[in-house]
Amino acid sequence: MSSILLRSASALALSCLTAIPALAQDASPLTDIITVSGHQLDSERIDRLDPSTLPPSGPDAAAVIARLPGAAVVGNGVLSSQVQYRGLSGGRINLRIDGQSFASGGPNLMDPPLHYAPIALIERIEVDRSVSPVRSGPGLAGGVNAVFKQVGFADTEQWQTRYDLTLAGRSADDSTAYGGVVGIANDQFRIQLLGSQESGDDISWPGGTIGGSAHERLVYGVGLGYRTGVHEVSLDLRRQETGATGNPPFAMDIRYFDTDFARLGYRGDWDGVSVSAHLAMADVAHAMNNFDLRPAPAMASMYRESLATAHTVSGGADAAFAALGGSLRLGFDGEQAEHDLAITNPYNADFVLNSLSDITMERSGAFAEWTGAAGGWQTELGLRADRHRAVAGTASVGTAVPAMPGMLAMAFNATDRRLDDTTFDAVARLWRPLNDATTLRLTLARKTRAPGYVERFAWLPTEASGGLADGNTYVGDADLSPETAWIAEAGLDWASGSAYARPTLFYRSVDDFIQGVPYDATPGVIDTPVEMVSAMNGDPTPLRFANTDARLYGLDMDFGVAFNAAWHLDGTASWVRGERRDIDDNLYRTAPPSLRVGLTREASAWSATLETLAVARQDRVSTSNSELETPGYVLLNLYGSWTLRDGVSLSAGIENLLDHSYRQHLAGYNRNAGSDVGLGERLPGTGRSLGLRLTLRG
Repeated sequence: MSSILLRSASALALSCLTAIPALAQDASPLTDIITVSGHQLDSERIDRLDPSTLPPSGPDAAAVIARLPGAAVVGNGVLSSQVQYRGLSGGRINLRIDGQSFASGGPNLMDPPLHYAPIALIERIEVDRSVSPVRSGPGLAGGVNAVFKQVGFADTEQWQTRYDLTLAGRSADDSTAYGGVVGIANDQFRIQLLGSQESGDDISWPGGTIGGSAHERLVYGVGLGYRTGVHEVSLDLRRQETGATGNPPFAMDIRYFDTDFARLGYRGDWDGVSVSAHLAMADVAHAMNNFDLRPAPAMASMYRESLATAHTVSGGADAAFAALGGSLRLGFDGEQAEHDLAITNPYNADFVLNSLSDITMERSGAFAEWTGAAGGWQTELGLRADRHRAVAGTASVGTAVPAMPGMLAMAFNATDRRLDDTTFDAVARLWRPLNDATTLRLTLARKTRAPGYVERFAWLPTEASGGLADGNTYVGDADLSPETAWIAEAGLDWASGSAYARPTLFYRSVDDFIQGVPYDATPGVIDTPVEMVSAMNGDPTPLRFANTDARLYGLDMDFGVAFNAAWHLDGTASWVRGERRDIDDNLYRTAPPSLRVGLTREASAWSATLETLAVARQDRVSTSNSELETPGYVLLNLYGSWTLRDGVSLSAGIENLLDHSYRQHLAGYNRNAGSDVGLGERLPGTGRSLGLRLTLRG
């Protein structure tokens, strides 16, 4: 596989240096340059990424989004990465797959939403600039929606066959991926089959191999659509089976995720009122253990396997109509998620800890959103209210579990485990042209997030932390208040002649920001049952989730210039600072400043880009979370594409061209002893890697 990729990538790169599609001389240079660079925009509100136009770089959809200004990737495993946007990640970002929100099956977020979005199945990724609109639900940061490929309706009653297929490979882990969608459609009906298969070995880096980083993922499903006049009904069914997949930053690896999705949708027009509605379900069964993909424990008593489930039902409806000189959208939505987690020893049936048992998280909300012109501005104004309800069942332990965890379970069962919160969001997004070349953007918002179930109900000190993967043990706090962010942003979209730039300044002041803090006032002094149990598990200084106060501010932008019809340069720059407001400390796990610049040569059928990614040292770290600094680094990447004929394209790329050894600041710390990375060391970035992708459309 590696030799094939090497020959193909080398031939493509050499050919691309002498050829690539010229920029249209009479079109907007802003649109042309951004399309060539892999994303298109609605200049006021949203960015759209097309993975097929970006370099082939493995199965991680989060890495695709990280190419946008303000975005970064939190590397917790090849299928478990999270998106960070302007310093916020995890549940603070409103992530959806094909418009569907659902609960992760793992308490450590081994299956963040993008875990369920294989690159071969994605048509586009939509990223809300600044904050999410209220119609998309609550969330402190921007929103992300990975939209799957779909066989659309035809224009006539004659049946037509359509397909969109991808075949890809990568040398860093000798991985292969193939998948896509095929189907038939006419002007009333569409029927499609969707599927993908991926697998890869351990990832290589300049120092050797990252042990326990292999992956397996299978997705298959069916989609149906019916259209009559101005009404359309759709049904999508999908199953994902993730096999043995490594998570070196965690204490365990994925044994499986077996997940089923179903979504029923409607949209139509009723005498000028546009109506949409949906009902969806996601059902996750998950197992993880500490012995399949890493050296097994020396003693049978240390074997662990955790079994978790998550079942989510969600739905909503909205109606949009002309009002007040613009368009008014009114709607409601909600979801119910049920969680269970049991920690077991496969060699001892009596060793069981039902640590997160029979938990139900409910949310119901309503919103109003108006879009139109006001005082020379185009505006989007939204209000939202949500009611949150959380209930935890009874914790229990098996007879082989030591007495102290049983005491913690009894103490938890004696507490009030029924909680209610109400949150309110308000968003004002405004934009207006200052002249023919420049558009001014302003955003003012109040955004909220309710605590997650681990943050509220984790009574047993374990490393379950919602994906922090830092080796610390955590416990929750039922009395947590929802996070509230006060947001102000200002930006410009400028395009003149052959150049463009889109800078944005942002500020977020977050009240009741939830972060891990020392369990009590005497960290390291083991004088409570929680600290005793945590010390038994190897961490004498457990953390508890607590409300703090924070602020995040910074600047990000994308920019570019076309030198002539054949050469252009494009780039992104991101800088964010995260600080605690309640104490003198930095926020935990914030991306360092970065600059990405690519020089592209184009001709009618080929393109080639030489790209530089420079990442600064991150020394503004959280001392209260024992966060380690990371040095800066510079990488060179080379990639290109070739249109073989209509509907057939080939892309190739070489990541980390100079095989540089580096550490990404947002990557976790290695927990797998069977690796060329030392225990407790921050995981390294991928070494030189050759990627190849073939796309077939028709």
